[in-house]
Amino acid sequence: MKVLQICHKPPQPAIDGGCIAINNITKGFIKNNISVKLLTISTAKHPFFASNFDDDFLIKTTVESVFVDTELNIVDAFSSLVTSDSYNISRFFSPDFDSLLRKTLENTTYDVVHVESLFMTPYIGTIKRFSKAKIVLRSHNLEYMIWERLASSATNKAKKVYLKILARQLKQFETKILNQVDGIAAITKEDGIKYKNLGCKKPIVTIPFGIELEKFEHQELPKSKTLFHIGSMDWKPNIEGIAWFGENVWPKISTHFPNLTFNLAGRNMPDWLYKTNWKNIANHGEVKNAKDFILDHDIMVVPLLSAGGMRIKIIEAMALGRVVISTNIGAEGIDYTNRENILIANKKSDFIKQLTWLFEDENRLEILGRNARLLVEEKHNNNLINKKLVSFYESL
Repeated sequence: MKVLQICHKPPQPAIDGGCIAINNITKGFIKNNISVKLLTISTAKHPFFASNFDDDFLIKTTVESVFVDTELNIVDAFSSLVTSDSYNISRFFSPDFDSLLRKTLENTTYDVVHVESLFMTPYIGTIKRFSKAKIVLRSHNLEYMIWERLASSATNKAKKVYLKILARQLKQFETKILNQVDGIAAITKEDGIKYKNLGCKKPIVTIPFGIELEKFEHQELPKSKTLFHIGSMDWKPNIEGIAWFGENVWPKISTHFPNLTFNLAGRNMPDWLYKTNWKNIANHGEVKNAKDFILDHDIMVVPLLSAGGMRIKIIEAMALGRVVISTNIGAEGIDYTNRENILIANKKSDFIKQLTWLFEDENRLEILGRNARLLVEEKHNNNLINKKLVSFYESL
């Protein structure tokens, strides 16, 4: 089987959840002896450098890249309000990338074109013109839902109106795209159901985020009782969630548990997060090794209010045996059981209740961490997940 994988950002270096998810899919293809060719957009935020890639990956994928300027352009953004085009999507279209895609399809016959995320769907027309391959959309989340949630929580009236318009445009675009592909590989079962409710008639399979378990060996908790959060801090849902947690939840936690500390880490940390007067918070900024940072602490906090899809850092933390306390939105797509392999907290008081319950019995940290690891072994083994994806391709 020959697969062409087109991506909205380079999978390596695997520096954020999206890159990691793409990278693991590609590695799964290679491990299952699937012939895969990779084309990727390069951006200012996610530049392409061959030196960032494993040699084996470069050889087996013959990866090629085109730079696309996806930076915000105020004129284009406001023009989209008049034309009703989704600016979030249109800024990823490039004539140069389109030309590379056409040349690639003309030179090689592929069985499947694997489209990473909604952002690469503007190229579907070119794929259909120059190939008879089946087109599979790898859905990382329902994009419009992120913006709907951001709009609902916005306090500035003008911002709320603008976010609602963006969400509406995205929903219209996303709904239109659903039946233009031959199949959808949704990252969560919930997303698959939502696609069907939007009118999708195409086959849908749930392909959750998978990890290479051998690289995430379960390690004992340090039992220092420290909270932590790690994530890309240029992603709106992360910024929104941490702002809410720091301003509304953490003061109550630090009063109730004065010896607890909260360790914050992530790429592109905003300046205002370094200048807060929140007590007992250590801001590490971008850390050299995310895995080592996770292993240094006990309890991951994921206070997301407006995300979608699946949070990859949660899966990685659970694989390492760490306890996770998250909102329902943050834990979406994970087949969890509250107080068995994760802790769920949606309100300020919930965080206090869950931490109080956790600390009542010293064994609970270890039990939850062990159960979290077992959940990942059962549901997020990359080898098994990629075999399922290949079987889906074959069924098409």
